[in-house]
Amino acid sequence: MSYIQIEAVDLHYRRHRHEHVAAGVFALSQANLSVGQGEFAAIVGPSGCGKSTLLKLIAGLVRPTHGSVKVGGKEVTQPLKRVGMAFQNATLLPWRSIRDNVLLPLEIVEPFRSQQRRERSEHRERAEMLLKSVGLAGFGPRMPWELSGGMQQRAQLCRALVHDPAILLLDEPFGALDAFTREELWAVLQALWIERRFTVILVTHELREAAYLADKVHVMCARPGSVTASCAVPFSRPRSLETTFAPDFVALVHDLRSSIGEAAA
Repeated sequence: MSYIQIEAVDLHYRRHRHEHVAAGVFALSQANLSVGQGEFAAIVGPSGCGKSTLLKLIAGLVRPTHGSVKVGGKEVTQPLKRVGMAFQNATLLPWRSIRDNVLLPLEIVEPFRSQQRRERSEHRERAEMLLKSVGLAGFGPRMPWELSGGMQQRAQLCRALVHDPAILLLDEPFGALDAFTREELWAVLQALWIERRFTVILVTHELREAAYLADKVHVMCARPGSVTASCAVPFSRPRSLETTFAPDFVALVHDLRSSIGEAAA
């Protein structure tokens, strides 16, 4: 059963409300995507093909021009509450401590917002437990500028998960990091997903990252984007960096690269 279902979606970004569609951007054309509950999906494709736009559709931040976007069998008509998001830049608020940055969704999203005063200590404990799970125990009182880029991304993952979202949407969250830190965070994210089994959609340009983390990798074509190929990842979990050097893994990455080349043509 599909938990997230995108069917025959077209999306036009218009420059101005009253301008003709042709004056804007035709981002998606007849896009289809199906993701099961608790599945880890990755989306790859050439730059500008609409990968990030798919995430916005699922989160309810934009509406399709045509077609259907459903989560849990219900049409998405407004921003969803039980969604966590993380981006290439950590976007931590510089005037808040790491703990207070992690706690931010609990101050905004119901029912946590209404419980904020009554359950403040429980919320702080929730944040500290998450920080500990990603190797940031004791860093709650620090400020963002005191942490490295990789540590800030760990904190961003905690912020995205603190309100127990049903869906985690990741838009190139490790793209700005060095290779060593990026691979270290693959293991962190994999461990969090194995423990919690939330539904994940990861947008990435790093094909090894997609194959390492995902249950299924979806390939998009050049704009106007649509999913042109989907590939199940057969490797058992937990996966390690050694997995990425196995001949079958290298062959899968090569096949994904070939599919993107065809989609970009």
